[in-house]
Formats: sequence, C-alpha cells, structure tokens
Amino acid sequence: MDETPSRRRFLQGAGLVGAGLVGGGTAAGALLPALDLTGWTGDRTGDGYDSASPRFTLAVIPDTQYLFDGDRGDPAPLAATLSWILDHRADRNIAFTAHLGDIVENAAAAELAEAGQVFEVFDQHRVPYSVLAGNHDIDASATDQRGPSPYLDVFGPHRVGRLPTYGGGTPDGYNTYHRFPAAGREWLLLALDWRPSDGTLDWARSVLAAHPRTPAILTTHDLADSDETGVAWLSEHGRRLWDGLIAESDQIFLTINGHYWPPGRLVRRNAAGRDVHVHITNYQDRYHGGAAMLRLYHFDLARDTIDVETFSPWILGQRPEQRNALARREVELTDPANRFSLAIDFADRFAGFAPVAPRPPRDPAAVLVDGTVAYWRFDRGGADGAAVPDDVRIDDLSGRGNHLTRVTLSGSGPAALRWSTGHHPDQPAHASLFFDGSRQSEEGGGRKPARGAYLRTVDGAPLNAATFDQGYTVEAFVRLPADVRSTGDHGYMSILSRFGAGRDAGKLGGDPAAPIATLSMSDGMAVLWAVFPAEQPGRVANWGHEMRADEWFHVAVVNDGRHSTLHIDGIRLLRNPSAGATGLATTGEPWLVGAHHHNRIVEQGFYGWIGDIRIVDRPLPPSGFLRA
Repeated sequence: MDETPSRRRFLQGAGLVGAGLVGGGTAAGALLPALDLTGWTGDRTGDGYDSASPRFTLAVIPDTQYLFDGDRGDPAPLAATLSWILDHRADRNIAFTAHLGDIVENAAAAELAEAGQVFEVFDQHRVPYSVLAGNHDIDASATDQRGPSPYLDVFGPHRVGRLPTYGGGTPDGYNTYHRFPAAGREWLLLALDWRPSDGTLDWARSVLAAHPRTPAILTTHDLADSDETGVAWLSEHGRRLWDGLIAESDQIFLTINGHYWPPGRLVRRNAAGRDVHVHITNYQDRYHGGAAMLRLYHFDLARDTIDVETFSPWILGQRPEQRNALARREVELTDPANRFSLAIDFADRFAGFAPVAPRPPRDPAAVLVDGTVAYWRFDRGGADGAAVPDDVRIDDLSGRGNHLTRVTLSGSGPAALRWSTGHHPDQPAHASLFFDGSRQSEEGGGRKPARGAYLRTVDGAPLNAATFDQGYTVEAFVRLPADVRSTGDHGYMSILSRFGAGRDAGKLGGDPAAPIATLSMSDGMAVLWAVFPAEQPGRVANWGHEMRADEWFHVAVVNDGRHSTLHIDGIRLLRNPSAGATGLATTGEPWLVGAHHHNRIVEQGFYGWIGDIRIVDRPLPPSGFLRA
C-alpha cells in the first residue's frame, strides 16, 4: 500500500488516521484502528435536494470488500465516496444511495464494524441509503434464512429503519425496501440478499402489489455477468430472480448488481413486453480495490434519459500532480460500459402500471381570459381526415365576430385542408386542422404555383383594424410533419399572418414588400415573429430555435407595449430584440391562418397541423397561456 505523505494528509483531513493506521505497526491478522469521524461535522446535505425537479440522481456503490480485508484494507476511499455524496447531494440532486453488497471481504465482525463506522456519516446527516449482503458479508452457503450474523448486527434494518425512506423488510432482516420522492413522484428500491429465499420473492411481490403505481429498481448482489465487451447475460441465480420475480413485475424497470466483473449491461423484455435494463457494475479487480468507485445514474425525465457516469471521488480528491500512474487511469471511467446514456420514454414505460391520464378538453369559456379578441379552435368540424368544406365558417369563440372562412389556392383540391383529431396534450380543444400546402417555385423553366388552402378573417372583422397599442399575446399550437425538411417547399411558411405589405402601412424600412405581421417557420424550421410595429418605421423580428418535426409545440408571442418576446412551450427564448415594438401596423385587411404572402401575393400554404389559436389585447405571463 502506497502511504505517501500526501495520502496521509488526505486521511488526516478526513478524520481517518488514528495511531497505527499508516505504516507497518499492525500485527498480521489485526484490523486497522477504528475511524475517527469527529472531523465530519456540520450540515453538508439535504437542504438543497429538490424532489420536484425532473432531474435527480441515484448513487450506486459496488463491492468495497478489499477496502475492509483484515489488516490489508483501507477505509479512506469509501469515506471519500460518502463524503463526496454529502457535499454534492444538492448540486447533483442525489435522491438515494445504494450499496450492492460485498461490503467487506471476510464477513468478520471487526471488518463490518469498521465499515459501519464509515457509514455513520450518512446516519448523522440522515442521508437516504440502502445496503444488502453479498456473499463475502455473510455465510454464503445459506439463503437469507441463515439467522443472526455480524452483518445484521451492523447493517440490519435497525440502521436504515431510522430513515424516512425506509419502507420495511423481511422478518429475517436481510431484505429491505425503500421509497424516495424524486421528479414529483415516488420511486421504490428493493435491496435483496445474496440468496433470497422463495418466501422473500413472495414478500417482494407483495411490496410491489402494495405500491402498484410506483416504479421500482431492484438491487442485489448476483444477477448478471458480463464479458470484456460489456455484453451481459443473466447468471444462474439471475435467471431464478428473473423467472421468479422480475419478468412478471412490470414495475421493475432497472436492476443493478455487483459480484461479477467487468461491468456490462443488457435489455430484456418482461412478460408485459416492456424493457428491463439489467446492469452489472463492479470494480474490485481494479487499482486500490476499485477505490470505492461511484456510479451515478442521472435521471432526466424532461429528456426521457438516464445519463450514467463512473468515477472515484477518492482519486478525484487528490491533487492531480500527486496522483500516481495507476490512479490517473482510474479517476474517471469513460468507456461505453461505464459512461453511457439510456433513452427511456418514462411515461410509456410506466404506462402499464401508472398510466398518465390525458388532460381532458377544456370548455372555451375556461380559456376566454380578459382581453381575448379572437379564439379559434377546430373541434366542431367533420371526421378525422375529412376535407374542410369550402363554405365553412369557423366561429370566433371570443364573441368579437372575428370569424374565419376557407380560401383554396388555385389548382388545389378540397383535401388541401382537413379536419384532424391530432392535438397538443395541453391544448384546450382535442382537434386541429391539417394544412397540406407548399410554396410556389420554379420548375422546368416555368413557375410552379403555391399549393394549399388557408383561412382568413371575414371582411369587417374588428381584428383587421386592431393596432394593439397596449400590447398583445398571440398563441398557437403547431406540429410539423416528419418530412417537412425533405424538400425546399416549406421554408418561411406562415402559421398566422396579417395581410398587407409594409409599404401599404407606410413602412418603407427593411423589406417594404414583407407582410405586416407573420408568425412563421424559417427555412430551417425555426419559429419567427416578424412585424412592422405601429410606432416604429422598420421591421422587428424575434427568432426561435429550429423545431423538431413530428412533435406538437405551443408558441406564444408576448408584447408588453414596448418589446416582444417569443416563447416555446412556456419557455422564453433567447433571440428577442431590444428594439422597440409598440403595437402592430395595419391596413385594415384580413388575418390569414396557414398562408404566407409577400408583395400582396399569397405565395405559400402551410404544411402541418395547427391547433387552437388565441389573440389577447394585453401581455400574458406564461402561467396564463393556453397550455397552462
């Protein structure tokens, strides 16, 4: 063991060096002195943990047995790992920590006591964690009905049972379950013994049945093995767990075990036809007994992703210039078996036991906020996919008389505008219109005309003359087809536009032939709000980012009477200009839904779905948007 002065200082700083720990003063077979944890004081944990955030972390510690091996061990790496978790619980939003067993090497009472003392720092700060027995922690020849043991004396349910996350355990004391809040919901973790009995499997099923809507993670010591490529397979005992518990328990979506090495993973389909991610993580074969390597599972429910990283806090805590050659190779493991991401559609994966109820439609009266001057929705039409008739009138539900009628571009048929049941999940109406349009283009030496159909406000509609001097909010729900970028026919198509060129309203700056106002998609499918304000001479543009195809999104433009800001799904975007934008210029002509025009010529029909549209004559906060 390399006991350099720098290492000794590290141990002393962590409160881990006592008389005889460093050097050769211990007798053969004697255990290292007890740890002095008096240096770990103060509240370094907990207050910053956010159970409502869609992002949280599960910390996993595999086999630490060589760190507690008679007089041959070194508790400092595990102490450093637990200390790191304490210090980073808030910034990494660490919800729970799970040890995978083989805490010690020889199941000796003194070894277990020493490891238990390291874990006291978690106990002192009430950090949620679980432990389980590996084959080196107990009599490995027996099931969990083996009876009392030094392991139970130190790590039995009496220890973690004091934590608020403790759910319960088997009467034998070797199996526990834990519940922790994260991402606005409850999660369950099963910590199963090295050899759970048949009765324990029955118990585990009863735990899941008692929490039928809770997703579950199973931790145990022996479940999967792997090879040097990272490809894993179920061990013999793992097949027993799979057949006797996991396959029929749809709530279990992730299993993590140690025991074998190297690390690996596989995905198996359970009886419900859904994926179960099976992971093995163990580093005892590496430098310094694995150096208490820590694996972090970063759950991100906003991205439907779990990002996994693996590193040694003990090595990370050493000054870089003082790390030896072996330590430098182990500070962080970045190969595909140890640093990777899992794409999991959590709502879909959990749908079998915790389906998310779709938001019901909302009555128009519920969203007619003060100042609504136009509200159009498309849930009072024909069957899904049916053409919108030429003589349709879509009523303005605000009661202001800003009704819409259909206009079909020359050469286009009835199917250019169709009713649809497609809708954003937070849209008040569960319906939309599908616009099958394109822009005019040059083709074979001639001009290919624009294709499609659109809607326009009726002549004399009050909206046509509105200037919105006190501000406004314009909202729409939109979905772009998967092939929207496959041709060049859809760049700068408009969701909503105000007819009339800038010059018609006396605006000669910029491109005077541009429309007075347009909410458009750029050639790269970025959202664009470009207008000639009533009080400024030039054109002002707000730019968004490029939108994904085949996904619904909500767009809102908010003007506070001086400036405009663009929002996607309630989030304010970056490229909002500081240039003044007071009111909207007008020529008294109609607003168009699903058509782009230039120089007073409609040159493009929209391609995609448009859902509810609302215009309000004042700025609204995101909490007041239609999607809220």
